[in-house]
Amino acid sequence: MSVIFQKSKVRITSLPVVRLYAHTPATCPDTSWGLNHKAGIRCHPVYFTQFIAAINVFLRFTFNFRLLTYTTLLKIMSNIGLIIEERAANIGNFMVGRLLPFRQKRAVGPFVFIDHMGPVHLKNYQNFDVPPHPHIGLSTLTYLFEGAIMHRDSLGTEMEIQPGAVNWMTAGKGVVHSERTPEYLRTSDKNLHGLQIWVALPKAMEQTDPSFSHIAAHELPHWEQDGVTLRLIAGEAFGRKSPVPVYSPLYLIEIKSTAPAQLNIGDELYGESALYILEGEIRNDGNTYSPRQILVAKDSKLCQFEMAPNTTVYIFGGEPFPEEHFIYWNFVSSDKALIEQAKQNWREQKFPEVPGETGFVPLPQ
Repeated sequence: MSVIFQKSKVRITSLPVVRLYAHTPATCPDTSWGLNHKAGIRCHPVYFTQFIAAINVFLRFTFNFRLLTYTTLLKIMSNIGLIIEERAANIGNFMVGRLLPFRQKRAVGPFVFIDHMGPVHLKNYQNFDVPPHPHIGLSTLTYLFEGAIMHRDSLGTEMEIQPGAVNWMTAGKGVVHSERTPEYLRTSDKNLHGLQIWVALPKAMEQTDPSFSHIAAHELPHWEQDGVTLRLIAGEAFGRKSPVPVYSPLYLIEIKSTAPAQLNIGDELYGESALYILEGEIRNDGNTYSPRQILVAKDSKLCQFEMAPNTTVYIFGGEPFPEEHFIYWNFVSSDKALIEQAKQNWREQKFPEVPGETGFVPLPQ
């Protein structure tokens, strides 16, 4: 690809003279650019950034226009519209890597919140403890890679989740739950690693009665194709349907590779789509992407990438809602008045209690 400069615009041609490419390590997602000549010459990212800036100054004062930025060039050349890095967040006494929401992307389809927990090793005196806290207007999905969590809620549910299974709790008009290390592990060394996900409810379901479902690992559809192993955690895709009782068109898919694999799965996806890299790496349009990144697609139908050996990714998304959904703390709704009422109800402790639990997480000030 070459860039032809004109006085009034920048025109991209397909002439194979100079190819611009993006390399996005976790530490510098937007600015690690290089110039790869057909002879194999590569500019250091810092120097190339300075080169872009210098060219921009020259063009602005000489021809009164500005060269496309390297971020814009990345979006032109790739189906990746946004790269989101994990950001540290605190839940109770536990640090997580927050992926959604993000200031430039509040949701992907109905998915409005994703936390990556761990991996962490907890000593015999350390435990995962999130006291009772409320939710409205969403469903929570817990999926573990390692360890165990005891879920208790105001419906009277008491269910331990272990790796590969799904805990799916629909808050609807209001539910309270706690998440803790199971009693039998509280005085032992243990590991914990997994995903905590929120899926917004459609407007018509926001005030539904709360409910809880546990789906065992063996109940989730899983199969092999194109040299990889797939598991449909939630929703519908690839002509299959997960038993998780979702309320809108969506998908959450786990893909694992043991050898290099080339995937083109765009025809199986719909709505908005994103890919989370848990381990290993993927390549797309000549760029390599590493763990703890979400790659948000411009068009789910163009979802194709190469997986390195021993790579695990999660593809999630679905149809976005026509109305905007708002988030405050643990509350999600298309109606801000419902969020304000939930805040007041929690301040006054009008939500139902969790049997066997004491204490609660106070409303943030």
